[in-house]
Amino acid sequence: MSEVAFVTGGSGYLGRNLIRYLCASGYQVNALARSPQAAASVKAAGGNPVAGDIFDQESMISGMRDCTIVVHCAALASDWGPKEEFYQHNVVGTESVINAAREAGVKSFVHVSTEAVLAGGRNIVRADESWPLPEHPQGYYPWSKGLAEKAVLAANSKNFRSVIVRPRFIWGKDDTSLLPKIVKAAQNGALRWVDGGNYLTSTCHVTNVCEGIVCAAQNGRGGETYFLTDGSDVPFREFITALLATQGIEAPSGTIPKPIFATAAYLCEWIWRLLPSSLPPPPINITAYKLIGGEVTVDDSKARRELGYAGRVSREAGLAELKQVFPTPYSGTT
Repeated sequence: MSEVAFVTGGSGYLGRNLIRYLCASGYQVNALARSPQAAASVKAAGGNPVAGDIFDQESMISGMRDCTIVVHCAALASDWGPKEEFYQHNVVGTESVINAAREAGVKSFVHVSTEAVLAGGRNIVRADESWPLPEHPQGYYPWSKGLAEKAVLAANSKNFRSVIVRPRFIWGKDDTSLLPKIVKAAQNGALRWVDGGNYLTSTCHVTNVCEGIVCAAQNGRGGETYFLTDGSDVPFREFITALLATQGIEAPSGTIPKPIFATAAYLCEWIWRLLPSSLPPPPINITAYKLIGGEVTVDDSKARRELGYAGRVSREAGLAELKQVFPTPYSGTT
């Protein structure tokens, strides 16, 4: 009999790919679905939809019965929005999933976090897992995800092994999250290179993220955190240009000096916080500045050493796959 996994956020970009990966790896998958559309997406990926959301203890406990692992992918993953919404979804929501997993008797819990939790301290350059969370996170998303990590680590015990993975810059096939935003920015002329954009970035193909999650579920040490990447870093401009090329779009050439970009981010953040929350988000904010306005690189050697993680999909293979999926200019649909 195959092992059973429970996934939150199963209808999202990472969640859909994770369900497929788990099924291909021999798992049966139950995945939370809060709408008929989400349930259809989960089912199409090969999972068994469990009606409910991350605040529905009864549904989650029922769906987690007999599961060997829970993977918590669901999150409010945005760089803008009301503070209370980030706290509710990313902190209270994570605590709710942890409580349900413990009540259901699940022994292994994997929480999908992000390198963004480090935004606000020193520049994120060759960061490893020993780096402490900043005292003053820059943005509600890094702040709330950092608090969620603390809840996950606090829950670790002899009978409940909780592990955190932090992929940087998830990309690849079936992307309905980041790639459409990059394409839209290029098409409407909003995309500019900060100081030329030739600083380095780490990346992690979605299949590599899935590999890392399964490795963490099987081999991760309780109470530990693991970065996940594609291996070698790449110049930011080079990578974004290659992503756009797979969609038949030529990357823009315009640049903006980093001091101007930083000033605009801080001013926009300050002004928009004074305006009604119903307004569209600002064109730039501090979180975005911290995560795309300069080098952001992380070291995944701990995952490779302890988990047996390999990151088997190369950047070249992932880009070739994207080009096959989108052989004509991007239409803007997702």
